[in-house]
Amino acid sequence: MAESKRIMISLPNSLLQEVDCIVETEKRNRSEFIREAMKLYIRERRKIEIREMMKNGYREMGAMNLVLSEVGLDLDICALERYEEKLAECE
Repeated sequence: MAESKRIMISLPNSLLQEVDCIVETEKRNRSEFIREAMKLYIRERRKIEIREMMKNGYREMGAMNLVLSEVGLDLDICALERYEEKLAECE
């Protein structure tokens, strides 16, 4: 593990009792538990931030994506019509 610093934290008794129950069951110590809980919290926050950024991006790009999809659909329809015309000529 990288360099560590010792910190003091205050917890309500009820929360500490829950932590101690988990720590005892999993045969770990409080420090390991708190480290893992903090890493998990940070990871989840990052996920939430990324989701929010993606939501905002989709909202901002929505109008442009609609225009692009309509252009693509128009091109597909034109290509289909030309294909059908060529098929009709062959018959």
